[in-house]
Amino acid sequence: MREFGHIGVIGGGAWGTALAQVAARAGRDSGLKHRVTLWAREPEVVEAVNGTHENALFLPGIALDEAIRATPALEEAAAADALLMVTPAQHMRAVCAGLKPTLRPGTPVLLCAKGVEQGTLKLLTEVLAEALPQAMPAVLSGPSFAAEVARGLPTAITLACADEATGLALVHAIGLPTFRPYYASDLIGAEIGGAVKNVLAIACGIVEGKGFGASARAALTTRGFAEMTRLGLALGAKAETLAGLSGLGDLVLTCNSPQSRNMSLGMALGQGKSLEDILGSRHSVSEGVFSATAVVELAAKYDIEMPISAAIAAIVTGKSNVDEAIVALLTRPFKSES
Repeated sequence: MREFGHIGVIGGGAWGTALAQVAARAGRDSGLKHRVTLWAREPEVVEAVNGTHENALFLPGIALDEAIRATPALEEAAAADALLMVTPAQHMRAVCAGLKPTLRPGTPVLLCAKGVEQGTLKLLTEVLAEALPQAMPAVLSGPSFAAEVARGLPTAITLACADEATGLALVHAIGLPTFRPYYASDLIGAEIGGAVKNVLAIACGIVEGKGFGASARAALTTRGFAEMTRLGLALGAKAETLAGLSGLGDLVLTCNSPQSRNMSLGMALGQGKSLEDILGSRHSVSEGVFSATAVVELAAKYDIEMPISAAIAAIVTGKSNVDEAIVALLTRPFKSES
């Protein structure tokens, strides 16, 4: 089986740091003692990770494995045997362009961000194919809060790769008893689940912020899952992937916990705060804000109806306020569930 002695992580935010921690622990447990290179844009993150073994800016209070070395030089991370791409979805193309001159052909690139590119309406595997064609694409997605993963609390996720041998090798390279990757071949399904659930989590946050109750949130989550499924199937995803960890599993997590950046943003919107103020007070990216319009436009290309996602897109673009969007959803015509 292919081995990955050097793993690069592109993106020094909370999730990138947590995945670097996973890779270092997995290497230690397997006896391979992976070398883990974490690329971060922020100089203070590089200095803190290397000096105090903590990412105080994005993941404070969590001691990091000493096998993790941070760097501001993209080419250092690009020299790894496998890359975990954790940059925000809307910056993926630019970062891939920076990696292109030095990435070796056939290097597995595991996409760990979730979203649809604005303007082009492309999934991140499509962005990767255009911007970094020498890479072997894979997708990592599932129910996973960065702080919990970094602390070693248990979860399971989907690892999708068209090449089964490479996918299984990646599973063994980063898998832990507390971080269990399940192999799949359906990259589109793994991507769609992650992209759409971020939008739906904002909607569930608004329900919570408005005090509409648990019944309303459960109903919204279920109807949101129907939207995710319709879009995914239209794009060629498998129903079982959408009903698995990267789809339903991730949706359940992010629609039920304020730890979710997207749900907490929705809660703040529901409580009457402005989107500008909410985003201005945060270090981390809430991907659902930037993917909402792209998801809805992509659905329109395939004549797929996604009313919840469309309501969130209208809110974040200023075309509707929260109360107007709620009324529009609640007064939709009655229809069959199936």
